[in-house]
Amino acid sequence: MESREGPLVDAFVRLADTLVADYDVVELCQELVEGCVRLLDAAQAGLLLADHRGTLQVLASTSEQTHLLELFQLESDHGPCLQAYDTGTPVLVDDLSAAAGKWPEFVRRGEENGYRSVYALPLRLRTETIGALNLFGATRGALVGDDLRVAQALADVACIGVLQHRILNRAETLNSQLRSALNSRIIIEQAKGVLAERGHLDMDQAFKRLRDHARSNNIRLVDLSNAVVTGAVDSESLLDGMPGR
Repeated sequence: MESREGPLVDAFVRLADTLVADYDVVELCQELVEGCVRLLDAAQAGLLLADHRGTLQVLASTSEQTHLLELFQLESDHGPCLQAYDTGTPVLVDDLSAAAGKWPEFVRRGEENGYRSVYALPLRLRTETIGALNLFGATRGALVGDDLRVAQALADVACIGVLQHRILNRAETLNSQLRSALNSRIIIEQAKGVLAERGHLDMDQAFKRLRDHARSNNIRLVDLSNAVVTGAVDSESLLDGMPGR
């Protein structure tokens, strides 16, 4: 098996690169979920983060399907990610069908999307839990040993990144930052909708267009999204180069 030492180092470097002044919490969390899919036996990943009231919100996902499944957990108030957040301990489900008695609708929707296992890890620093990371597997089987340690280590780095301002400015700064991050996610979702409608794209393709354009032009993702929503940036400029254009 090819060594993953290099990709693992690269994942931590990517996360560390986001921990700079005025860093983007949404981008930090997006790097986390994408890094998990690259490195681990996970088909998709999603992340829930608590706002200043302790209410969980979807802040990052690797696909629209995963995003919707995470939203369903919040709306129905049941699922492994919520349990991981509530208890502060990992929830490892190596056979999703076996959990049908506990989370019947979540299991049904998960299996419809092709998921056969799920691993939920808390974003926790000591006694404080601020969210949870969900890894969805396309096959049955436990996430154990090195894979589990890598996943928790990535989650811990992201947790430290989100909490770093709290060390300096206490809870008020953290709450303001989390509110800002969650508001940013709403703007990003709106921009995805604009591009999806105008470019006849699915939501995953629209998000990739947004993110690629932001990176190539050194623009914060939320700033570009706001410009697309308000019309300050012509959405056609993000769609140029697509087949048929």
